[in-house]
Amino acid sequence: MGEAADFTHSKKHSLLLHEHEEKHFMSSDVVRDIIMGVSDGLTVPFALAAGLSGADVTSSIILIAGIAEVAAGAISMGLGGYLAAKSEADHYTRELKREEEEVIAAPDIEAAEVADILSQYGVEAHEYGPVVAALRRNPQAWVDFMMKFELGLEKPDPKRAVISALTIAMSYIMGGLVPLSPYMLFPSPAEAVIASVIVTILALLVFGFAKGYFTGNRPIMSALQTALIGAIASAAAFLIAKAFRT
Repeated sequence: MGEAADFTHSKKHSLLLHEHEEKHFMSSDVVRDIIMGVSDGLTVPFALAAGLSGADVTSSIILIAGIAEVAAGAISMGLGGYLAAKSEADHYTRELKREEEEVIAAPDIEAAEVADILSQYGVEAHEYGPVVAALRRNPQAWVDFMMKFELGLEKPDPKRAVISALTIAMSYIMGGLVPLSPYMLFPSPAEAVIASVIVTILALLVFGFAKGYFTGNRPIMSALQTALIGAIASAAAFLIAKAFRT
């Protein structure tokens, strides 16, 4: 009965830890990519459209330039996200190989490093001794322990690079269409830019609030800061275009 109870207890803990890891992955990676894509998608096309409006060009030209920028920006940022995730995966692979070699070539040094890591958490010598011995009997677990606690590296999802690229690119497109949508409805750039400012500021406020909520920051402050950054960027582009036109 005791062994069965221990097995059930261990299985329950494993399920809870798995669920916690999945939620943490979503909040730390996917949400970060969405924030990156939407933030730049709202701000860059917004500033571009405002700048072209200041140059007194037609709404159709602004729309064409804006769509071209959104397409180029989505590809560029998506590729950047892919390369960043790929670099992290390559770095993990290199460090994993190095740790596997060190566990074989210098087991005593690696064991001393395990003891040092555990002692930093307040674990006494008589307590971490059995842990070190257990890890030495399981080289794969030993390597995993060193990767996580010595180097602070988590095993990356093999699909992470592609998911990151698609998430950032799609988020950028969704954000970029917001400031450009008024130029599809209003033939006059003067009317379109006013509508673009209104809908984009509202979108920045909502996005900033959501970003603050999901990242654990103050949502209202995050909303105001995000909207302020977008407003400054668009105002600067508009005034620069006006200045050069005159």
